[in-house]
Amino acid sequence: MEVMKIKIKIIGPFIYEAGFSEKELELEKPITAGQLLSLVNIQEQRPKIVTRNGKAISPKEELEDGDRIAICPIYSGG
Repeated sequence: MEVMKIKIKIIGPFIYEAGFSEKELELEKPITAGQLLSLVNIQEQRPKIVTRNGKAISPKEELEDGDRIAICPIYSGG
């Protein structure tokens, strides 16, 4: 079993679903961004942007040791 550490930041109302705003997690490899969403109790169908190290990624992308993940809702308005 290979383990990796990632830092995750949750933004906006997703904090209430996840129960935290920032955390370092130890996870078994391989894991995708979509699987991470399930682990932190954020529904996949909710409109959101997931970034890895500052760049948007798809739910199918595998995460790597040392990644910084941010999950934020999509806001609109002006």
